[in-house]
Amino acid sequence: MNINILAPSMLAIDFGNMEKDLKEVYSAGAYTIHVDVMDGMFVPNISFGPPVIRHVRRILPEAVLDVHMMVTEPARYLERFKTIGINNFTIHYEATKDPEGTLKQIREAGLKVGVSIKPGTPVSVLEPVIDMVDQVLIMSVEPGFGGQSFMPQSYERISAVRKLREDIDIEVDGGIYLDNVKDVLDAGANVIVAGSAIFKGDITENVTNFREKLGV
Repeated sequence: MNINILAPSMLAIDFGNMEKDLKEVYSAGAYTIHVDVMDGMFVPNISFGPPVIRHVRRILPEAVLDVHMMVTEPARYLERFKTIGINNFTIHYEATKDPEGTLKQIREAGLKVGVSIKPGTPVSVLEPVIDMVDQVLIMSVEPGFGGQSFMPQSYERISAVRKLREDIDIEVDGGIYLDNVKDVLDAGANVIVAGSAIFKGDITENVTNFREKLGV
């Protein structure tokens, strides 16, 4: 059985209070931190890179750092991120000319291997690589910016991935709140990324409410 995991997304954090807010989500029971890395090329936005992630690791030395690379040819940065001490390295299938080779490099680096697809990419592209990965990340919004609305067609896509492989972690990112998280879980997901729903308002209360929905 796949364990349900809550992964607060740093894309929605108040960077003026980053240390305080990260410690609060961790203390409230969210032990995985989702880190979106954007290069302004694969997606039309730039977020943060190794210096910020290195600081996050110093703040939370025991946390699972779940890095989502929205970056063209992400293998270029694999060794740099490995030295920081991240745990999960998820690439976009669409972002590299050699998905299989890149996934193999991640495995050889000793990191948890993840692959993500945009909302418009058919789930079927994952069939050749599904046995190479530990985690599939379904984007339920167009990648690049936080605060978007959840795309209902994502439910069917989550279920389709679960049919491809029962034992895999299925992560979903984009537009997830308390009022739709149960439907996302019922579709077959077990790793929930939430940004605004965690970092806006009372962080401890938000984490507690999500953990109750996830049964963790």
